[in-house]
Amino acid sequence: MATSKGEIAINEDFCKGCGYCIEFCPKDCLILGDNFNSQGYRLPVFAKKEDCTACTICGKMCPESAIEVYKYLS
Repeated sequence: MATSKGEIAINEDFCKGCGYCIEFCPKDCLILGDNFNSQGYRLPVFAKKEDCTACTICGKMCPESAIEVYKYLS
């Protein structure tokens, strides 16, 4: 049985640092990072890449559409 693994891309220029992606990730793959974008918003970091299942919840919860999710079968 194939399992899916995921990867995300965060468009730092669109991110407003709301934290919804962090709050709603069922695998806790995202954390609040120390970096800020050009608008002064603190950015999320994809910290647990190995746990991501590409469920797309982070991308769906983002009000700014700043997250793209990629799914890979393994």
